[in-house]
This record gives sequence, structure tokens and C-alpha cells, in this order.
Amino acid sequence: MTTKYIFFTGGVVSSVGKGVTAAALGRALKERGFKVAVQKLDPYINVDPGTMSPYQHGEVFVLDDGAETDLDLGHYERFIDIRLSRVCNITTGQVYAEVIGKERKGDYLGGTIQVIPHITNEIKRRIGLVAKATNAEIVLVEVGGTVGDIESLPFLEALRQLRTDLGRDNTFYVHVTWLPYIAATAELKTKPTQHSVRELRSIGISPDMIVARSDHPVDASLREKMALFCDVDKRAVIPMVTAEVLYEVPLLIEAEGMADYILERMGLTARARPDWSEWRWLVNEVRREKPSVRVALVGKYVELHDAYISVREALKHAALHLGVELDLQWVHSADLEKGRSWDVLESVSGVLVPGGFGSRGIEGKIQAAHYARTHQVPYFGLCLGMQLMVTEFAREILGSDQANSTEFDRATPHPVIDLMPDQRTISDMGGTMRLGLYPCELQPGTIAAAAYQETQVEERHRHRFEFNNAYREAFAAKGMRFSGLSPDGRLVEIVELADHPFMLATQFHPEFLSRPNRPHPLFLAFIRAACDRAGIPYRA
Repeated sequence: MTTKYIFFTGGVVSSVGKGVTAAALGRALKERGFKVAVQKLDPYINVDPGTMSPYQHGEVFVLDDGAETDLDLGHYERFIDIRLSRVCNITTGQVYAEVIGKERKGDYLGGTIQVIPHITNEIKRRIGLVAKATNAEIVLVEVGGTVGDIESLPFLEALRQLRTDLGRDNTFYVHVTWLPYIAATAELKTKPTQHSVRELRSIGISPDMIVARSDHPVDASLREKMALFCDVDKRAVIPMVTAEVLYEVPLLIEAEGMADYILERMGLTARARPDWSEWRWLVNEVRREKPSVRVALVGKYVELHDAYISVREALKHAALHLGVELDLQWVHSADLEKGRSWDVLESVSGVLVPGGFGSRGIEGKIQAAHYARTHQVPYFGLCLGMQLMVTEFAREILGSDQANSTEFDRATPHPVIDLMPDQRTISDMGGTMRLGLYPCELQPGTIAAAAYQETQVEERHRHRFEFNNAYREAFAAKGMRFSGLSPDGRLVEIVELADHPFMLATQFHPEFLSRPNRPHPLFLAFIRAACDRAGIPYRA
């Protein structure tokens, strides 16, 4: 069949929920038997978010092929249960770099390079790559930002042109907006949505559907008003009240008939009856009263929870599967260095130290690892959390007080964590780390092997530094097990302690492959250990 495209634009305010809406619709279409892919168009000039501060952008989500992408791709993968590739995230930086590169090589035969048609043609070319790379029958495309942003204009112009290029039956425009609530009069206002649609029309795009986000119920009269003033069918005004449970959103759009309406408008017939039993169980399980297990996430960007969104969701997936409530405590590692937040750390049954870059807050993370090791509290380290577990062990068990990573102290006499050899000559910061999916061989009789129930796995990486093999024998002699190695045995991927209930850390990022209906094995093992520590019963 001809590939169909559904385009998502945002209005009124940013962060209105386009990504979750697109992900939920993708799941609904997959439930109806279609092969789906999703693409995010990011208007910023960075080539990718890899060099951006987590405070600016939130988490960088890494794909199998090593692409550093927007966190919305995490929503897409988790909701739809698909594996995306680098063609699924386009930035203004990538588009302009490609066009300027062609101009420098003379590919345009001396022509004047302009936004229209050269930039818009490159955007359209990259949108077309998704179906080719994934064989998707329906491609959902989300434009970052809000209608009216100057950065988004070339993307919106490209989407306008695609209706002519692809045909009206093969394109569908969804506009996601916000309905502000005026407390003084206790009413929702549709005027900002009307203005947003007018702005979109001025660009040449008339939306086929309005998704009206709100914190309050949207009554029938408001839906009729939006249908009238925005020139869409009444059925095409979809109210989306803020959900208490994130994973309820697919059920909400199913109840509103969103997927069926779009298929009808695009001349498609569902191939399967949607089976939402797994999702209903998931949502009911979230709401069910359960015993609570308290876990600390000790990070350096905890003020912005989106910086650790995949870690948080992976913890939730594991807790739900085990039938317990996750009580997640956000602990700033810099506070631990100043003697603060120790009461929180001492109250938990598990400590997780996630990834990160830079020296700020590092000693606090090392202190958290020390506390977990000496008090037999389950510890799970991810990437940097693995490297700092190693550093703490070297300082306290091997007696090397100045042990460190060369990322933080280039002159350390004991570089237990060091720059990877193939990283030493690299000067560019963006897209140059060890990125993407790599195999890991599990050692028999280890906690890691017991968790995975496999002999070899593949996991996603994002790092420059590695365990220094010069110290491998010394660590092993003192009780550290290297339970996961690269197939050639050269790179340490997982470490754990033999004399600890659960002190395990990975050089990779297992959180990227966790799914709400299929929790990651290591997160399951960690939450089980935390429950055992707290004496909380859990589902086998």
C-alpha cells in the first residue's frame, strides 16, 4: 500500500503533549494491524541533542544505530514497542549541514540556495527516508515547538507541500493545542486554539483534527465550538484531559475513536481488532493499592526529572511487574557532598546512580556508592554510576586514595577509569562517543546472568571512558566480578560484588530497552533486591 503520513503540530504552548499523543496513536494503529514508524522534527540548529545540557533538553535517547535523539523517541519506542533508527529524528542543523555540504561540492550547479525549495526539499527527502528504512505503512511525524515559532517555519512549509506531493488521501494533519482554564469564571477558553489554527492556516495548513489538551473536562458545547471555528468535523475534536497515569493515554484516544476516524479519512480499514487487555491491566495495576518500595535516584540533574525519564520509567515498569509501588526519592548528589539529604538516602531500600558528564556532584555519587556498599543496600549503577562504583571500590578496598577517572582528574596516579583508546585522537564532541547497540557476553554464575537468563545480550551505549584493564586482576582479587564483557573480552560491560546482596553496575544504558509490558531484566532484579531488603512481598 502507499505510505500514509500523519503530521502533528502544536499550538498555544510548548510541551503540550504532542509526543505522547503521537506515541499513543501509533500504538492504536499498531493494534489495528498496521506497521508504524514515528519521526520527530526538531527545529533547533544543533545537529543532535548529544552536546546539549540535560537542563536545556532533558534526556538524550540513544537508538540501536547510535543516533543521539530527542526524548520523545523514548515515548515512541516504549508505547508502540518498536525500535527506531537515526532517520526518525531530524534537526534543522542536520538539514542545513546537508544542504550547505552539497552547495560546497557544487551539486546545485551554481544556483542560489534558498529555504524554498532547497531546505524544504531536504526536509521532505528525510521524511521520505523513514518508510524506506522501516517499511512502515503509516508514518507519524511530529514537529517540535509551537506554531508561530520562526524556527519551525521551514518544517511546516515542507509539510504543507507534502499534501500536494503525496495527495490528500495520504496525508492527515493533527493539531494539538492547550485549553487554558480561567479560575475566576471556572471555564475553559477556546480562543487561543482558534488563534493557533488561524496561524497554522496562514502558513497553508488546515488541520484535519484538533486534540484539545486540558487539565479539566471538556464538555460537548466546547467541542462543537472548536469544530465550528476551526472548521473540522465534530468527531475530529478530541478532548485529552491530563491523565493521572501516563500509559492510560492510548486507552483515552481509543475511547474517543481517534484511530478509527483517521483510518476512515485515509481510506484504510483496520486489519485486526484492538486488544487493550494488557494496557488495561497496566493502568489498573498502577491504580491498585500496593506495598511501597523506596528507591533513591542519586543524580546531578534531578531538578529536571526529564533528564532521567527513561530511568524513571524503567523503574516503574519493574515495580509494576512485581506488584509493588515505586516510591522514588530524587537526591541531588551535590547535596550529599554538603552533608544534606542523607536522611533520605538512609531511608531507602535501593540506590540507583545514573549516567552523566562533568565533575560536578561526582563525589556525592561516590559517597552514595560507598553507603550502599558498606550498608548492604542494593545498588544499581548506570554508565557513570558504574564508573563511580569502581572508583569507590578502588579507594576504599584497594586503598588507592587518589583513584579516579581521567575524565575528572587527568593526573590521577590510579586511573581505574580511562579514556577508550579509540577516543584519544577525537576532538569533536558531538556524535563521537561509543554509541548504540553492542553485544555483551554474560559470565556464568553471576547476578547478571541470573537476571538475564541469557549467555549473550545486546545493549545501547553512550560513553567515552571505560574500565582500565590494567586493574582487572587487582579488583577481582578483592571480590569484584566482571560479569559482562565484550565478546573479545577487552571491554568490561558489567561489574558486581560477590559479597553483596545486589551491587551491580553496567557501562551501557539498559533503561533504553525497557518497556511497560516487558521490563528490563536488570531493573527487575534491582527492584526485587530492594523489596527483599525492605521485607516487602512481590509477585514472582
